[in-house]
This record gives sequence, structure tokens and C-alpha cells, in this order.
Amino acid sequence: MTVWLALALAPLLAQANAATVLSVGDGDSLRLRRGDTQLKVRLACIDAPELRQRPEGERARQALQALLPVGSGVAVRRLATDRYGREVVELSHRGRNVNQALVARGAAFVYWAYIRGCDRQTYGRLETQARLQRLGVWATPGGLLRPWELRARSRR
Repeated sequence: MTVWLALALAPLLAQANAATVLSVGDGDSLRLRRGDTQLKVRLACIDAPELRQRPEGERARQALQALLPVGSGVAVRRLATDRYGREVVELSHRGRNVNQALVARGAAFVYWAYIRGCDRQTYGRLETQARLQRLGVWATPGGLLRPWELRARSRR
């Protein structure tokens, strides 16, 4: 009986986790529509360069826009809510984990301080591959200041 119940509820659960992209703010934040509700979300377990980190911040934003154009349907896996009231999420589009795809392209760093709830091994492997191939943020001569370090310096 429980198998039948799970099969019957699966479409409802999928709808509850489905959303549509309304806009991309930067390389790791978006606005989504889920039903009649608009959500501000932050991508979990990654940290993309800030927009003021030129040109890498804009490149990160463009990478996210390329993966998720406005109107794209996504599956949302909520991990937490941040201090700004945004849902912290992993997004999937066409069966692909978007958060991981950004790391694999070098458009974002793994945010090791906030990796809880994500597949640590996969994120680590993808970041190592991007670094070894000098993709995106890993291609910056002399290295790129990590976004969390930039924010910490700004608060001083």
C-alpha cells in the first residue's frame, strides 16, 4: 500500500518543488516563481564572484543566465533559509544540478564553510577538475580573491 501511495503522491511532490526562473541577480542568486509566490533564492554550497569583481562577477552571472534563461523550469531542493530570508537551494534543470554545473565551469567556488547538505565529494571533484583545467575563476592570473574574503574585507 505504501508504494502505491508514494507513486500517487510523486506528481504532487514534483509540482511543490517546481519553479520558473524570473530573473538572475548575480552568479549565485535568482528570483523564482513557484505557483503564485515569488521567491528569492541563493544557490547552496557555492559562492560565485561578486559583481564588483570585474570581469569575473559578470561572467559568473552570464554563466548562470546561460544555464537558466528566464522562463526555465527548475526543480528546487531547499536546504535552509539565510539571514536575508532567501531560500538556500540546489536547483536542477533538465536533470542537471545547476549548482554543480557552475562549479564545473569555473563560474563559482565551492563554499566549503556551507557545504552541509550537499554532495561534498562531487563538489570537490568538480572544483578540482575546473582548477586543473584553469576554467573560469581558476584562469585569473595571480588568482582571484574568494567572494567570502572580499565580503569580510568590506565589513572591516
